[in-house]
Amino acid sequence: SQERSARLRRWYELMMENKEELARIITAENGKPLKEAQGEIMYSASFLEWFAEEARRVYGDVIPASAKDRRILVLKQPVGVAAIITPWNFPSAMITRKVGAALAAGCTVVVKPAEDTPLSALALGELANQAGIPAGVYNVVPCSRQQTAAVGEVLCTDPLVSKISFTGSTATGKILLKHAAGTVKRVSMELGGHAPFIVFDSANVDRAVAGALASKYRNSGQTCVCTNRFLVQKGIHDEFVEKFAKAIEKELHVGNGFDAKTTQGPLINEKAVEKVEKHIKDAVSQGASVVTGGKRHSLGKNFFEPTLLSNVTTKMVCTQEETFGPLAPVIKFETEAEAVAIANAANVGLAGYFYSQDPAQIWRVAEQLEVGMVGVNEGIISSVECPFGGVKESGLGREGSKYGIDEYLEIKYVCFGGL
Repeated sequence: SQERSARLRRWYELMMENKEELARIITAENGKPLKEAQGEIMYSASFLEWFAEEARRVYGDVIPASAKDRRILVLKQPVGVAAIITPWNFPSAMITRKVGAALAAGCTVVVKPAEDTPLSALALGELANQAGIPAGVYNVVPCSRQQTAAVGEVLCTDPLVSKISFTGSTATGKILLKHAAGTVKRVSMELGGHAPFIVFDSANVDRAVAGALASKYRNSGQTCVCTNRFLVQKGIHDEFVEKFAKAIEKELHVGNGFDAKTTQGPLINEKAVEKVEKHIKDAVSQGASVVTGGKRHSLGKNFFEPTLLSNVTTKMVCTQEETFGPLAPVIKFETEAEAVAIANAANVGLAGYFYSQDPAQIWRVAEQLEVGMVGVNEGIISSVECPFGGVKESGLGREGSKYGIDEYLEIKYVCFGGL
């Protein structure tokens, strides 16, 4: 474990030494603003640092036995080969969050990066080499969009693979789970979200607006923990919408990710743009109002204006499925119970956010929200120390934190008899 720890630590140091180049690769691959890409590299590297430290803390157990002539030991051992299937929106961090834990536990990995972003995975491989991680421990299998399903199936069905860890859509996750069932593999899934962001009358509105802006428009709305629907209590609804619209117009700048003032890069592809358009069109046809934005950006191709909708109802598609784009729909509500019911009506539950300054309400709502992660008066909650994951159809297992390494360990009970 000491050697694994040292190699992971070296890999982390090399990421930090090459952080500018690594960030530029991300921006070139998926268009996110360079500042966000730099943030991702820091976040990404932090998982290697964290798991370098956790590698030496995989503790077993000694359990008092009921019979005098035996002892009971518990060992933790690596599960074996782990297949890691990652998405395009965080092409570096989604790899290190999984691979850091796997290598710390003593597993080898086969990474299948998203077809849009293979270069980030290969760059990490080059640094892993330089860090002295032995050949065959960190493996990358890039593949085309046409081959993605076939490669995913092989990774999930091959008996030599003991574990699958996937981040991506719920629909794909379900297919991989079916494949993995054949050989009863260990599975971690971090799937789609539909994050509610509730603003109660007791909230500090300016803080709520700042949190809303950060949570919704990071990576142009293309993260699994981005807010997908805003629920705002009627007492502060109009003030919130007005201030939110002003903040969007003043603080967000659509442009090339390499341009220093850009905060909003392009969407990943044409299909993503069409989905945002479809959600807006559906909402407007049912009576929603466009407060700001609402159409493709004049820059063309895959750029879309940051959009805010009001007069939104739960009948509209944008409040029923994840948009994965720069669209913020606002629903007005009256009571706390109503807000919690709307928030929990989804079949997924990854992140949820709410703003309130009433301590009793904070406890009630934090406990009642059916999500794996709750941001209270905070719009950005991801951090290496915290267990990342969801409930319901948002996933299985947790990543990062002191719990993350457990996903790659088997517990073996040893009964020592005849003493």
